[in-house]
Amino acid sequence: MSEACDEVQADDGNPQDSLAAAHAQLARYAHDLRRLLERERDKSVQLEAAHIDTLMRLTLAAECKDAETGAHLERMADYSRVLALRIGLSKELAERIGRAAPLHDVGKIGIPDAILTKPGYLDEEEWSIMRCHPEIGASLLTGSTSLLIETARTIALTHHERWDGSGYPRGLRGEETPIEGRVVMLADCYDALRSARHYKRAIDHESACKLILGGNERTRPSHFDPALMAAFREIHAELGAIHERHSS
Repeated sequence: MSEACDEVQADDGNPQDSLAAAHAQLARYAHDLRRLLERERDKSVQLEAAHIDTLMRLTLAAECKDAETGAHLERMADYSRVLALRIGLSKELAERIGRAAPLHDVGKIGIPDAILTKPGYLDEEEWSIMRCHPEIGASLLTGSTSLLIETARTIALTHHERWDGSGYPRGLRGEETPIEGRVVMLADCYDALRSARHYKRAIDHESACKLILGGNERTRPSHFDPALMAAFREIHAELGAIHERHSS
């Protein structure tokens, strides 16, 4: 017969003793459960750290292939986080989007250097190759059980989709594009305008805001989620401050 049963039998004639024994048993259960939860939490923290390390290694690999800088990746994380918070996403989701945003262009690992570093605009054939990078990135990140890496996969695949359906690779329209992709798409557009490339000069904050909100022949307000556009109007100065803080 078990020790617990022995305790109950020994105290059967005394309700107070029985209650004390039950409390003691519950205290032991609580102690064991606390230790178990602490061990699981430690494992979760270690696993999350491993996932973040994996993401950063992939980010650095993509950065070596492209002309992007570490400052660009830091800006993308911060832009995406503040935009996500502004439209009402939870702090947890906003933080995850911010951590995953630097992986948006990881698929450029699979794009030839001659296209990535071409000192001029791409021709149609080159563009067709460049437009493969979202799907390449998603394929690199597919299959993980990590929610963080799955978020990065979603962003890699959808950050060139547009609200009006004119984006790529799938031509998704409106809320067909996951919110993670919509947030990073706007953040990436703003940073691209502010940054010099092989084929263009950088523009200042005021000019970038005017272009995003007013549009031109390449960038139109209809490309962006209206809720994110409203958030952009309200916090554009904060995005400008992020750019200045992480200038390369």
